[in-house]
Amino acid sequence: IARRMGHIGEVGVARLARCLRAYGLPTSMDDPAVRKLVGDQRMAELRPRRLMDIMGLDKKTVGSQKRIVVLKGLGKTLEMQPTNVDDALINEVVSDGVLVGPVPESNGDDDAAVVVVPPGSKSISNRALQLAALGTGECRIRNLLHSDDTQVMQAALQAMGGCAFSWEDDGDTLVVVGGGGRLHVPEGELYLGNAGTAARFLTTTVNLIDASDGATTVLTGNARMKLRPSGPLVEALRANGCTVDYCEREGSLPLRVTHAGKRFPGGRIELAASVSSQYVSSILLCAPYAQAPVHLVLVGGKVISQPYIDMTIAMMAQFGCHVKRVSENEYVIPSGAYVNPAEYVVESDASSATYPLAYAAITGTRCTVPNIGSASLQGDARFAVDVLRPMGCVVEQTATSTTVCGPKRGTLRALGDIDMEPMTDAFLTAAALAAVAPANDGTTRIRGIANQHVKECDRIAAMCDELAKFGVKTENHADGIDVHGMEIGALAGMAPSVHCYDDHRVAMSLSILACVAPYGAELRERRCVGKTWPQWWDVLARDLGAPTAGSDPHGSESGKPQAHSAGAAASASPSVVIIGMRGVGKTALGTAAAQALGLGFLDMDGYLETEVGQTIPEIVNGSGWAAFRDHESRLLIQALGKDYAVGHVIACGGGVVESEENRAELKRHAASGGIVVCLTPNMQHVAEYLNKDQTRPAYAAASDIDDVYARRLPLYAECCSYEYLVDKKLLAANTEDEAGSWAIIERDFIRLLRFATARDLNRVDLAHPSFFVSLTAPDVRDYLPNSLSQLTAGANAIELRTDLLLAAPAFAAADLADAGVQDAFVHYVHRQFTVLRHSSSLPVVFTVRTAPQGGAFPASADGLRVRLLHSAVKWGAEYVDVEVDGAAPGVYAARQQSLVIASYHDVSGERLRWDEDEFAGEMLARARSCGDIAKLISVARTWDDNLACQRFVQRNHSVDAPLIALNMGYAGQLSRVLCPCLTPVTHPLLTSAAAPGQISVRQINEARALAGLLPPKRFALFGTPIQQSPSPAMHNAAFAALGLPHTYSLRETQTVDELRSFLDDPSFGGASVTIPHKQTIIPLVDKLTPAAKRIGAVNTVIPTTADAQGKNRVLVGDNTDYLGIVGCLKDAQLASQAESFATAHALVIGAGGTARAALYALHTLGVRHVSLFNRTAARAELLALQFEDLFESLQAVKSLRDDSMPRPTYIVGTIPGSDLEVPDELFAVANGVALDMAYKPRWTPLLEAAQWRKWKVVHGVAVLVEQGVHQLELWTHATAPVKIMADAVYAKYDAEF
Repeated sequence: IARRMGHIGEVGVARLARCLRAYGLPTSMDDPAVRKLVGDQRMAELRPRRLMDIMGLDKKTVGSQKRIVVLKGLGKTLEMQPTNVDDALINEVVSDGVLVGPVPESNGDDDAAVVVVPPGSKSISNRALQLAALGTGECRIRNLLHSDDTQVMQAALQAMGGCAFSWEDDGDTLVVVGGGGRLHVPEGELYLGNAGTAARFLTTTVNLIDASDGATTVLTGNARMKLRPSGPLVEALRANGCTVDYCEREGSLPLRVTHAGKRFPGGRIELAASVSSQYVSSILLCAPYAQAPVHLVLVGGKVISQPYIDMTIAMMAQFGCHVKRVSENEYVIPSGAYVNPAEYVVESDASSATYPLAYAAITGTRCTVPNIGSASLQGDARFAVDVLRPMGCVVEQTATSTTVCGPKRGTLRALGDIDMEPMTDAFLTAAALAAVAPANDGTTRIRGIANQHVKECDRIAAMCDELAKFGVKTENHADGIDVHGMEIGALAGMAPSVHCYDDHRVAMSLSILACVAPYGAELRERRCVGKTWPQWWDVLARDLGAPTAGSDPHGSESGKPQAHSAGAAASASPSVVIIGMRGVGKTALGTAAAQALGLGFLDMDGYLETEVGQTIPEIVNGSGWAAFRDHESRLLIQALGKDYAVGHVIACGGGVVESEENRAELKRHAASGGIVVCLTPNMQHVAEYLNKDQTRPAYAAASDIDDVYARRLPLYAECCSYEYLVDKKLLAANTEDEAGSWAIIERDFIRLLRFATARDLNRVDLAHPSFFVSLTAPDVRDYLPNSLSQLTAGANAIELRTDLLLAAPAFAAADLADAGVQDAFVHYVHRQFTVLRHSSSLPVVFTVRTAPQGGAFPASADGLRVRLLHSAVKWGAEYVDVEVDGAAPGVYAARQQSLVIASYHDVSGERLRWDEDEFAGEMLARARSCGDIAKLISVARTWDDNLACQRFVQRNHSVDAPLIALNMGYAGQLSRVLCPCLTPVTHPLLTSAAAPGQISVRQINEARALAGLLPPKRFALFGTPIQQSPSPAMHNAAFAALGLPHTYSLRETQTVDELRSFLDDPSFGGASVTIPHKQTIIPLVDKLTPAAKRIGAVNTVIPTTADAQGKNRVLVGDNTDYLGIVGCLKDAQLASQAESFATAHALVIGAGGTARAALYALHTLGVRHVSLFNRTAARAELLALQFEDLFESLQAVKSLRDDSMPRPTYIVGTIPGSDLEVPDELFAVANGVALDMAYKPRWTPLLEAAQWRKWKVVHGVAVLVEQGVHQLELWTHATAPVKIMADAVYAKYDAEF
């Protein structure tokens, strides 16, 4: 925090951190010392927001500031008291990720250059450390890089006893006393992390150890270091007589060096240097201490990164040893010893200097780096001259400084072809700039960087994948990358979440691009810059002026693109725009959506007619279509830019996309966080409507309508962020059913908008075991009307296997290369998706599984596959399953509110082996870089493979970083039982399983119960009298159907005190509560839901846990009575085609506890106007006062015949066994709904009267079932088997009534 505030430098921070670590004390939230103490699961709960909340409890907290002791030096505090520090700054420092940009455009008033001094060069620092350690005498090294890599090098050199280190000048100067090349065997392994330079240099250095014959030294590193190549260097040393063995993977660390009692022989050494110049420098640095002079010959193709070899040779000369270059690829190094200079000043890192200079280039500002110039030893010092100047920057470079002035923002020029072999590490910075360099044909082709495939990560692949998230197109080549530059304004419409691969250069280069991206970007691993420039984020924010903030990439919104806040008031949200053909239903759906979402509604045609003062036919007939389009464009820009930019649903005219200006405005609105929805029509319905519509200019013939739609279709697709299919015939068995279908279309359109605006993302709770059922029929309608609800019981989502839809007769033998067939199949899939949406509220997992990954979709139709995946995002699929390949980053970048399941399937079971972390870890990292949920699938060859899979899951899965991992095949079924979340399942009603070894929810639960993973729980109904209750039959039937080992019984008591022991028992799973305990149970629970609190009664008790270990149980009191009313009224409204809840009037009869639940239910449904009647008028008036804030009007009436009471469309009776007189005038509205909460008798006076007037009636027993369904789902976190529960209740109910 002190460093971020500018009070202490990196040297002080690094020294203090080393000191703390030496005593085993933590220096970060995720420090291994902390993790070891509290465990991985508890660590997953320690999110920055949680930390800030805990700190906020301190009594010294001042508003949005915390009081913290801030250092200004070692042993010195900023104040003699704690300092007030803003929460935002603390959150930024402790967060794992960082949000960057966008930087406001400069007004040109201040042309002064920002001066940035990068840290010391990593390359020079590591060489200086090794040279001084091997040399004789004392050397003071100044401007040494304080980073992870140099600390690794220092620790290794000290472990071998090669030198002594001490600090001067408050840590700014490192004093090295060289050991003259005398080294001993370290006590343990030399752990080098991911420090490639140290690993390569020390591989040769340990062969200088003069130890007894047979002693060994092991060099190792982290998982990524174990993938990086060392083979050519090892082979050269072996050929020279050294004994070096691979401990694990051939060609990489860890290495075991066996000492022979003398140093490595020397003489002629042949070395392949086409992969890394570090191999060459490793031998050069140690060569003076070999037994004989070294004649180094470089073989095997073009030498990579020659400037780094030249740097090594120049520095060796500064330490007294001179290398003779006898030919282009041959060097002779005489025997000798280094003599340490009294002082050595490390140049600033030229690779790091590219970032502030690139900042100036991309933002159009000025920046000076004062200690990198034309005399530098480093090849990357040419970056400003060779890269930035050709891109349009003004570059001033002296021998010791470089200043860059960027061109006007957005005018960078593409580089065309450029060879960056002399400065390979700088290619990432160049690629980031090239992404927004559209001038000069827009394409930058970088070559000569083949070694970047095998750096800290595959940097070329990483840049391709991450630039795709910004919307930038690239091509990955063996020795380079092509970047197709684009306008800044055309970059991704939301802030991408960038995976940094634990690579400092990926993070810093893409942070530069984030500074101009319209919405900035999230960099997910901010600490990886510690490798070379630990204070980079401080410099970017404090010195360069980029807006930064902390982000939690592993929190509840993991990897989510940053759109407008879902929590913002509806009136402040960007408006929703609806486009599509005239007659598709834009006005009807827009009006309904506006009412449901609490937004205003604007019909653009009506707005235009009002503003112009003429009807549209008058404008067209009088001035022509061009004049109409001009008015339309002007007013669209006015509406979206100012008058109706937020808080509205806007329905546009059918031809709004005909104008290029309009299309640009619609795309601008979508890019700025707004929603543009295209309604896809059934053209037959549209034609029928247009033939009747007299308010607009008519089409000459039906064929004209089809031609117009064909022309507009790609234009609609270009402008929209979501698509919604409107087709009344999808669910209608005949013409009479079409009107009823419209209510469903309206309901699901509102559902799409709730999803698109993040009001209801409909996601699966991954904190509990969850399942998705995989549909296998070629037509979803095969499961309708009854099977779908049955086969989804227990599942939390439905997988639509698009590849299996190819078995439909129309496509079974079709040529998918044909463009017409592709269009037809996409439309067919859209219809199938929409039918599924209309038939189930469960989230959809949209999958296109290719044949190579075990599916049915041909690999040759990849373009169609990618089109389908992007379409799924536009259709609003909650989850999109994408194979980890070249298409995945693009889908991930464009995913909007959808979550991407990035999956890899090894259908042979040969490559993905769970105990071999190398490949599995690499695939997991790739999946997480382009997905919100990782999914890895192998094949079980033995039963033990399931245990290996489980161990892999335990190491890598958490709620914040979810992982689906399992084995296919019969032998792999146990892995499905153990899979932690979103396990794909089948069902007996399906004719076949979607994958080998797939089993049902019931089978998994039964297996988990047998294995002791699903302990039996006890549930009960509390109350009296309850002996006739159907609840035990209902819930026990559900438990049996789902394979759950639980039991539900009756606990009839006069008081709640008698229930304490049952509630406290560890086997307590949940309870239903009825009279007389709904209020008296409240003191026995720990917390109430908002519904229970407002209703003032509890009918459901749910035990939950306060932590991931299942400890600290919390009893939650809820009320599902209102949910039963909500569900039943929704179904009745659809069935009766009753007026929408938002505009209708409702009547509640009664004023007791059930009436309170009814009022809360009506509020939840969006009803705004309610009357309340009770025979004791005072109670109704009191209840009206208590709930009036939930409605626009809530009036207590003294009589059901009160003429002032608006006639209701919905009536809810809550008086049990009522002999109430119900007047006929209550039913004056047609197509109303009457619901009576009493279920004894079946036909109450209210329901009899409603039935007589042909209203839709809802019996109380239906509400009993519906609320029971919600209870079960709250207890089990599974979709209830509704039909089985209803059958159990009605079997008992019908027998008695």
